[in-house]
Amino acid sequence: MATSSFNNLPPNFTISSDGSHAVLSVPVEKSDNDERSYRLIRLSNELEALLIHDAKTDKSSAALDVHIGNLCDPDELLGLAHFCEHLLFMGSEKYPKENEYSDYLSKHSGHSNAYTASDSTNYYFEVGPEYLEGALDRFAQFFIAPLFDPSCTDREIRAVDSENKKNLQSDDWRCYQLEKSLSNPNHPYCRFGTGNLVTLKENPEKQGLNIRDELLKFHDKYYSANIMKLVVLGKEPLDQLSQWVIEKFSTVKNKSIPVPTFEGHPLTKNELMRQVLVKPVRDIRSLEMTFPFPDQSLLYRVQVCNNPGRYLSHLIGHEGVGSILSLLKKKGWANYLSAGPSHGGVGFEFFRISIDLTESGLDNRENVILHVFQYIEMLKQIGVQEWSFREVEKLNEISFRFKEKSSPSRYVSRLSNTIQTPYPREWVLSGPYLIREYDPKLIEESLEWLRPDNFFLELVSQTFTGLDQKEKWYGTEYKVEPLSYGLLQALKNIELNPELKMTLPNEFIPTNFETHKTEVATPAKRPNLINNTVTSRLWHKKDDTFWVPKANVYFILKSPFSYVTPLNSVKARLYVDLIKDALTEYSYNAEIAGLSYDLYTHFNGLLLTIDGYSDKMQVLLEKILIIMKNFEVDSERFSLIKEYLQRDYKNSLLDSPHQHSSYYFLYLTQEKVWSHEEKLEVLDDIKFEDIKMFYPELLSQLHIESLIHGNILKDDAMKMTQKVEEILQPKALLPSQLIGYRSAILPYGKKFIYQRNVYDTENINSAIDYHIQVDGLMEVESRARLSLLAQIADEPCFNQLRTKEQLG
Repeated sequence: MATSSFNNLPPNFTISSDGSHAVLSVPVEKSDNDERSYRLIRLSNELEALLIHDAKTDKSSAALDVHIGNLCDPDELLGLAHFCEHLLFMGSEKYPKENEYSDYLSKHSGHSNAYTASDSTNYYFEVGPEYLEGALDRFAQFFIAPLFDPSCTDREIRAVDSENKKNLQSDDWRCYQLEKSLSNPNHPYCRFGTGNLVTLKENPEKQGLNIRDELLKFHDKYYSANIMKLVVLGKEPLDQLSQWVIEKFSTVKNKSIPVPTFEGHPLTKNELMRQVLVKPVRDIRSLEMTFPFPDQSLLYRVQVCNNPGRYLSHLIGHEGVGSILSLLKKKGWANYLSAGPSHGGVGFEFFRISIDLTESGLDNRENVILHVFQYIEMLKQIGVQEWSFREVEKLNEISFRFKEKSSPSRYVSRLSNTIQTPYPREWVLSGPYLIREYDPKLIEESLEWLRPDNFFLELVSQTFTGLDQKEKWYGTEYKVEPLSYGLLQALKNIELNPELKMTLPNEFIPTNFETHKTEVATPAKRPNLINNTVTSRLWHKKDDTFWVPKANVYFILKSPFSYVTPLNSVKARLYVDLIKDALTEYSYNAEIAGLSYDLYTHFNGLLLTIDGYSDKMQVLLEKILIIMKNFEVDSERFSLIKEYLQRDYKNSLLDSPHQHSSYYFLYLTQEKVWSHEEKLEVLDDIKFEDIKMFYPELLSQLHIESLIHGNILKDDAMKMTQKVEEILQPKALLPSQLIGYRSAILPYGKKFIYQRNVYDTENINSAIDYHIQVDGLMEVESRARLSLLAQIADEPCFNQLRTKEQLG
């Protein structure tokens, strides 16, 4: 067989003896913790496939990523790439039945999904392991001979329109589209990508365009094997998976098209150095500084990339002592901050610094911006710190070394998109994690993009008035204006701020990875109760399956006092939010070192969870408990957090209808569930003195229910629980107080309807939650039967209600 198809092979590929494919001849670099086997092959049509043998998987999966997205939409058919994603699944020449694919997956414990991004379209499925070959055959046909059935065209246009309507009142979508609409009008980024009834039906009909004909042209132009990446995960040996992929995907047409690239940047000098004031749907206040930034993925084509954006993100987005956020919180100007590169498309990225502002922060927004640039100036003056780079390098190396499994469909979907990046092919797994080379010059060059004369500012608040424009696709009210003269002058003469400092070395980076591995004939199936007193119960299970140096600990601090009334539930929430706020500077280093915690209110009291590397877990636990027990309520932080919670409750009233329907079902049928309206009513009158009096009483009488699982020995688990009791020193609850929250039992044969209007009158969506109460669900078999029923009913319901009747 001729080998001309393999003329452009990357390094380290060997052509098979029959000429059907080429194989990467060096091992794929994988995590030490990864027991799966990998093989990367390239078919004769240049389609690249990563095959994964996982003997222990309970589901098989596959994903295919096409390196085109909505940036390739024709100007006259915005949303065409998204529409193609929808219609592609509606039958093929070999399997013409409209729902053949989804029906096959549903019958064999599977499901599928897809998404369209700016420069890629990703399709994936999951199925029972025995049925992978049949699913692959049906899947492959979508890329070989899709029908694009004319009878489905109008329905799927309406499905796309429905999907767009779902997002119309989302501030995230509204701000994202506004940024696009205000970007360079000569760049495809400026356009609307989702598509709707206007762009896919009404406008094309006015222009005499046949949408299906245009779709066929689009598919024929861009759906080419040489820009597709396939990932298949199954129980079968790699040879078998290879054979199936070669048989089923080699006939996908190779049109030898280049990966679409996009010259220039959406933010040019015409778009920079101005601000847009935006009125949101929800009561939010935010500031976002967006800088044009080079596409870092392209660095892999010319050098061993050290991912400079990751270093900058680590420092600018830090939340510890001396950070931007630390200073802004000290001044009462901000609640949260995030920073880092954001992918735009092939050839361009953005670097975004996003800050959630307080009311005072909004008033002092120019000083907030000045502090950001003071920090950036400090980074420029001190130069790249190799110790900090090595710390980032170490954190990423540990993260990759002990990477855990995710669901098969999520894993293959992400991988199929990741391997579109031009890594050396043996790095397709490690590329997103490992930093290969210390290159301070490259970091300094990247830092130069973060200049005071090179950013676009977005400010979001419901208090803005005089907004004179409406965004075309979402109707967002906004106003564009130049940056103020005062800010421009301040940015010309940036002086260092002594309160802004380089981060300190991270003491939470784990060093002890011992797992105490032993031979286990039969791994334990469930935790054991190893301690039971009037004050606490401890359930423990030492990991005897995965052998990773990680653990999960859960402490339910049961207190009927916490949720007995709406007032107490709000006080408990304020206490929890204040604790987390006070711990931010300390716990952030733990979080970025792979050790995170959460503390939140629960129907039974408070729930404290810690998850991650076990090495420093007890250190973090003790610090959290000490702060909880000896907390000093700061009146200024209290006022800011109370105001933030007030906005949160009010914004919850503007949730989507399907969120409301789920919430109010719980409200109607569960004990101790209070409505947002009830919480808002009592929140106004709570003073910081109330919290000072409330939390000691809350912690004075508890029952501690603990579950400790993972890389923690029995004796250490006992010590952790003892530490909770020693620090909190609670009295025991009475037996009658240990009853958990309960569900209402609906009268047999009765039907109840609860109906209400949404608060957001601009939201055109509706929702129905239909619940059937079933007896006997404490039995495992009954739950399994219901789960099976749901699996069987899912696809026919979706096909009827969504596909045919277009109800959502």
